[in-house]
Amino acid sequence: MTTDTGATALRRAEIRRVRPEDAARMRALRLEMLADAPLAFLETLADAAARPHTEFAARVAYTATGPGNAQFIADPGGRLVGHAGGTISPSEPGLTVIYAVYVTPAWRGHGLLGELIDGVAAWSRACGRGELLLEVVVGNDRAYRAYQRLGFRDTGVRVPHPTIPALTELQMRRTA
Repeated sequence: MTTDTGATALRRAEIRRVRPEDAARMRALRLEMLADAPLAFLETLADAAARPHTEFAARVAYTATGPGNAQFIADPGGRLVGHAGGTISPSEPGLTVIYAVYVTPAWRGHGLLGELIDGVAAWSRACGRGELLLEVVVGNDRAYRAYQRLGFRDTGVRVPHPTIPALTELQMRRTA
């Protein structure tokens, strides 16, 4: 149960792999993600907004099937409220790298993050990959603590942020 503007309501969202028909809703969620957390993702809101819908649709179609890359969404019916992606690691065959994790602010703190990560983890195991890795910007303590609660451990590895040279990311791992 969650509280929403003083009223108690049961919130449920289906966690599932994205489907080609989700392209328009995925585009809307991606734009929300970039507006809400501009440092967390690897493109700007302006670049994403300028990209044609056909490119969003092609990416969704690509991640809808197969063992190499997948996107999982939280779908309460209507606007999507969460996302987590997973992709193979070219250097470690047993590893899935988690990317683009996001939960809409109104849905945070109610277990949705764990459900999204569980979706990626189940897919990873089904593909024969038993370990998960993700990166968190150093200083993003809320995300760091949330991932710790989900069983991720800081590896001690620090890497430069891929697009913002002033930032550093830390790597966290756990079993899938």
